[in-house]
Amino acid sequence: MTNQRDWGKDSLELHKSLGGKIEVVSKKAIQNREDLSLVYTPGVGAVSTYLAGHKDEIREYTVKRNMVAVISDGSAVLGLGNIGPEGALPVMEGKAVLFKELAGVDAFPIVLATQDPDEIVATVKNIAPVFGGINLEDISAPRCFAIEERLQAELDIPVMHDDQHGTAVVVLAGLTNAFKVVGKDFKQGKVVIVGSGAAGNAVAKLLLAAGVGNVVLLDRKGIISKDRTDLDEYKMAMAQITNKENLNGDVSVAVRGADAIVGVSGPGSIKPEHIKLMADKPIVFGLANPVPEIMPDEAKAAGAYVVATGRSDFPNQTNNALCFPGFFRGALDNGVKKITTEIKLAAAKALAATVENPTADKILPNVFEKTVVQAIASAVRQ
Repeated sequence: MTNQRDWGKDSLELHKSLGGKIEVVSKKAIQNREDLSLVYTPGVGAVSTYLAGHKDEIREYTVKRNMVAVISDGSAVLGLGNIGPEGALPVMEGKAVLFKELAGVDAFPIVLATQDPDEIVATVKNIAPVFGGINLEDISAPRCFAIEERLQAELDIPVMHDDQHGTAVVVLAGLTNAFKVVGKDFKQGKVVIVGSGAAGNAVAKLLLAAGVGNVVLLDRKGIISKDRTDLDEYKMAMAQITNKENLNGDVSVAVRGADAIVGVSGPGSIKPEHIKLMADKPIVFGLANPVPEIMPDEAKAAGAYVVATGRSDFPNQTNNALCFPGFFRGALDNGVKKITTEIKLAAAKALAATVENPTADKILPNVFEKTVVQAIASAVRQ
């Protein structure tokens, strides 16, 4: 049954009472002149002089060792759309809380008053000396692809657009175990992805890299196919590697005989009649937040065997929080400079393996399980 608590009302009250969710805390208490002389002047001058001549050691002497920037322009916040930097800030704060609470990673939210790709890249590059990693968040497609690609090429610290790769890692892990539950061969499966933005593209690419037999991707106008003439360069590239039957049409066409459907779009884009067209024991992931493509009760009533959402008030929460804390923990601890497909595949495999005996209501671990961060950090290290 759907949880009736008014989470929005309660969250508004919580945020107002706290005045935000994070604070900066000193690691060293300043109780006397000696303390002040060590952490600030005159002592800090020696540290500054040393680092000016030994820039490659900045991680050893500053917050860079354990600090991640959580950066958004507010152009694609949750399932709420382009609501700007002010609307994005509470989400970035929330990510910073999860970084710290789940993985001990210090993170700071940064929202930008620009949606120009050149300005975003320049700003992130200019603040990068402070940080050991960059977590891009809630930046709309297709701009997010070029922004991430440029930053990955021009910075020597890991840069990850979490809406793409965090989502892809968790979806791959969840589908790996869901296919086990329904007793089907993952590599022979057909997976339909509703939504071809940041998350949809990344999920499709990682599923194909993992060996999924057939992936069909849809945008608002229908199936991404080689026959369409309205595709941008990114969707055109996806048409070359997905939809091996070259289907054309809407969701109803795409889902016929599909083993799984993954929604990364918005409410209402997966309907009960779609599920009834799928293969035996349908797998349904409705991951839009805060309102999924189809509510879990409705999906089950339509015949779904395994159901997952991005929400934390239903079973099988398929949320980036299962990935990014451990991902950056492993990257920071091991000096990882680039996030590769091999790292993402390893992280997904490790995440799936934390559930020894998956069931229809347990295909992924809870975000609070201690093994999650450890498993993913270890996979990144290896």
